Amino acid sequence: MPLDPSAVIQEHKGTNMSAKNAFYAQSGGVTAVINASACGVIETARRHTDKIANVYAGRNGIIGALTEDLIDTSQESDEAIAALRYTPSGGFGSCRYKLKSLEANKREYERLIEVFKAHDIGYFFYNGGGDSADTCYKVSQLSETLGYPVQAIHIPKTVDNDLPITDNCPGFGSVAKYIATSALEASFDVRSMSKTSTKIFVLEVMGRHAGWIAAAGGLIEDHDIPVLILFPEIQFDQERFLAAVKEKVERFDFCTIVVSEGAKYPDGRFLAEQGTRDAFGHAQLGGAAPVVANMIKDATGYKFHWAVADYLQRAARHLASKTDVEQAYAMGRAGVEFALAGHNAVMPTVKRLGNDPYAWEVGEAPLSEVANVEKFMPRDFITEDGFGITPMCKEYLIPLIQGEDYPPFERGLPKYVTLKNAPVARKLEAFEL
Repeated sequence: MPLDPSAVIQEHKGTNMSAKNAFYAQSGGVTAVINASACGVIETARRHTDKIANVYAGRNGIIGALTEDLIDTSQESDEAIAALRYTPSGGFGSCRYKLKSLEANKREYERLIEVFKAHDIGYFFYNGGGDSADTCYKVSQLSETLGYPVQAIHIPKTVDNDLPITDNCPGFGSVAKYIATSALEASFDVRSMSKTSTKIFVLEVMGRHAGWIAAAGGLIEDHDIPVLILFPEIQFDQERFLAAVKEKVERFDFCTIVVSEGAKYPDGRFLAEQGTRDAFGHAQLGGAAPVVANMIKDATGYKFHWAVADYLQRAARHLASKTDVEQAYAMGRAGVEFALAGHNAVMPTVKRLGNDPYAWEVGEAPLSEVANVEKFMPRDFITEDGFGITPMCKEYLIPLIQGEDYPPFERGLPKYVTLKNAPVARKLEAFEL
């Protein structure tokens, strides 16, 4: 009979007071594999109870740290933590909340130190994208600015694939696999109906400033599908685009368009801009697909269908890339190993070693070079006309969508885990955000 992890931790706390607790939180838009990183963090920490007494998760990201709303992961069985590896979304809740600079909001940083001290937290693992890397970097500097030692490690995650230095970001491979598969299947549908009905299918995908996800849709051209891609990196030229659509339909009788939500007019306006902003101050996007579809209809009269992949693309754990799952877990494991080795203000990375056969290893990047830096599609990954992907891009993408890692199924549906998420007793007064 396996030992109860909480019992092990209690015994350890009574015999070795040098071990510190760890704080782990998820941030930003979740993915199909972010919980695999959480699994990597917690399972690795449980193998090192001489240094990490327990892992407390922040309920709803960094907000959980500020409001002292902590989750005691020791109350979860080994089986439940292992099930995170194949469960989508954020098992502990996520948030879009960016810490301002220490000078602009010292109150929040002092609160973090207060919570860390109250719960003997010496390790900080923040699992997210670019804004989360910035938050993690700021937390890493607390030991110098406010006199409290804490090792802060950023665990990379973003479907946008726009973090620098790392070859790719956990979460991207699975969304790329989903988009390529969905675009392929929908294109087969359109092709079968194009003689008397639909000739245009438009699929809108995520990607505010970087077109990596849209690029994945370009993989379907190797299946004899006429496809046009609208990238954020390429200014949208309506006249050239409509001419390209007409040419494709005249040749193939149909055409699939994959449009990034971040596609922009020459003056910088997003095709999909709604005039509102999210919690990070970013323009709220959504609606590029109907804009493009109706633009084609008005110019050509072609019948169309459109779809917005939205949450479906980042939640599709049933079609996750095996490569992506393995890398997501490895980033969580490496984050803990880096911390135990004394590293601070760093992020584990995926370092590509080769394509044929595909090989990679874990690397390391300083957060000072990651925070607030975006990685865009290289121009040589995009065809000269701006509407497709090059062989070099395909060589980059294909290894990332390889392999299937299906979750267990029960009664026809995936069997995902919902954790207990038992709260840690509060020790401090309430804090208003």
